[in-house]
Amino acid sequence: MKVRILAVGTRMPDWVTRGVDEYRKRLPRDFALEIEEIAPGARGKNADLGRAVAVEGERVRARLKGNEHLVALEVKGKPWSTEALAREADGWRMQGQDVVLLVGGPDGLEPGLSAQAHQRWSLSPLTLPHPLVRIVLAEQLYRAWTLMVGHPYHR
Repeated sequence: MKVRILAVGTRMPDWVTRGVDEYRKRLPRDFALEIEEIAPGARGKNADLGRAVAVEGERVRARLKGNEHLVALEVKGKPWSTEALAREADGWRMQGQDVVLLVGGPDGLEPGLSAQAHQRWSLSPLTLPHPLVRIVLAEQLYRAWTLMVGHPYHR
């Protein structure tokens, strides 16, 4: 199984890349983590934010393969404990599908993508900065994997 994070936003600081890479390299091939950045829609002084979000949605859809299990990251999604995430991830593996975690831009995920997702997950009721979301996702996926295989990391 592969887990892809499709995240709206580009040019993350080096500390984000290093943090995510640290957890990516710990994961085995059968639970590989990939991150793909999606260019955000145009924003500016007189920008149409609805149009920007729609463009982001189109760009994300262009990267979907059609046979993946989609999980939308949303504040109003279902909160999962680490143990619940491990159960979800184990279920994803049993389905035999790759998983795509959808992370929207500064104005959220395009509503149609949210509706298309099989699940909606909330990392926190807090608004988290996008760079931090990537690291939290990578670490929690690694932690979930360690629970699945009985590794002592989670203690």
